[in-house]
Amino acid sequence: MTETKTTGFIEDSLDNIPEELRRRPQWLVWKLEERDGKPTKVPYIAGGVGRASSTDSLTWRTFEEAVQALRTGRYDGIGFVFSPGDPFAGVDLDGCRDPETGELEKWAAEIVQALESYTEASPSGTGVHIIVRGKAPNKKRGRVEAYSSGRYFTMTGQVL
Repeated sequence: MTETKTTGFIEDSLDNIPEELRRRPQWLVWKLEERDGKPTKVPYIAGGVGRASSTDSLTWRTFEEAVQALRTGRYDGIGFVFSPGDPFAGVDLDGCRDPETGELEKWAAEIVQALESYTEASPSGTGVHIIVRGKAPNKKRGRVEAYSSGRYFTMTGQVL
């Protein structure tokens, strides 16, 4: 098992990511970098040179290429890009999970239960990412964000 230097997730857990997502060539790698005084997950082209874009499919790669790039130790994680051409949307719940116990705040647990979909811990361990079939307006309200395109989710495979 290989642990990444910043995020602490275990590479073997990436096998938990649904095959349906892994088959799609919508993957990138990311690095934690400081931007405007705060840490930011900056997307990069897996196995390539330069930054990736959540709106440019030419910068996306296969799941295998992303994992291979992660293994080099130059990146902190992998990410899945939401595209208008796929049937997926992502729901991001911030600051709702105790990273030690895995316990969710009541409001977040209710959302996870209602969506009944693939749910994993975020790299920080304090948030949750949910992948659903369907479309969502790209929107942020408080600690809840939803996206269907033009964004990417960091992926850990740490299933709830």
